[in-house]
Amino acid sequence: ALGGTACVVTGQPFDTAKVKMQTFPEMYKGIVDCFVKTYKQVGFRGFYKGTTPALVANIAENSVLFMCYGFCQQIVRRIVGVDRKTKLSDLQNAAAGSFASAFATLVLCPTELVKCRLQAMHEMQLSGKIIQGHNTVWSVVKGVIQKDGPLGFYRGLSSTLLREVPGYFFFFGGYELSRTFFASGRSKDELGPIPLLLSGGFGGSCLWIAVYPVDCVKSRIQVLSMAGKQTGFMGTFVTVVRTEGVLALYSGLKPTMIRAFLANGALFLAYEYSRKLMMKQVDSY
Repeated sequence: ALGGTACVVTGQPFDTAKVKMQTFPEMYKGIVDCFVKTYKQVGFRGFYKGTTPALVANIAENSVLFMCYGFCQQIVRRIVGVDRKTKLSDLQNAAAGSFASAFATLVLCPTELVKCRLQAMHEMQLSGKIIQGHNTVWSVVKGVIQKDGPLGFYRGLSSTLLREVPGYFFFFGGYELSRTFFASGRSKDELGPIPLLLSGGFGGSCLWIAVYPVDCVKSRIQVLSMAGKQTGFMGTFVTVVRTEGVLALYSGLKPTMIRAFLANGALFLAYEYSRKLMMKQVDSY
């Protein structure tokens, strides 16, 4: 939960730019243009649209993710036939993280849908796709329930799974590989804040480079479904490539990579230090 909070506080403005550029690439020439236009049109608060659901999403996702990561590490140990206290290899940790992400997706999808819709609400109105926007979390939630029912919160679930499962293989794999590099023979638990920040940033960068086109399709499905039913993942993917070209799938990549490094560095730093603090409390009892 602390890691998720650190992630959102650090990276929310860049995440907002990412979603805007993914869903309406024709409106923005680049990250600077997106930031300038957003500030002129909506003000500074425009960068933090969707922060409440983003906090809920990240706290829920990372709480479930890291809890399940521990369980999945034990499952991997059983599969490979080693003792429960044996240190896993970087590849085995990556596999455990990939398994864990499937569980985290179930809590992430609904909250991320609300977040993405709030972030791109201004663009939906400008483009004429909707007449009146919902500017609060509750109004978006109410709109989803009235239009699609509770299952409406799971628009883009298959895309989210397609992003999370392979993405978190690279996320945890990159993080653990980087920690191994910095530890150079020592215990990874002895690493200081700078190596942890860099390792978290590297893991986050690996995730987004690997799955960015999938995330772009997911954002479009979740945002544009406000204006009417969207085709599934493959239908949306083919339509984007056919009408806008392959590069449209990489709209908003620059703010994403900046956010990925900063936010995931903060996430892992908060996670590792809060975990150590809690383990000390447990050991003292």
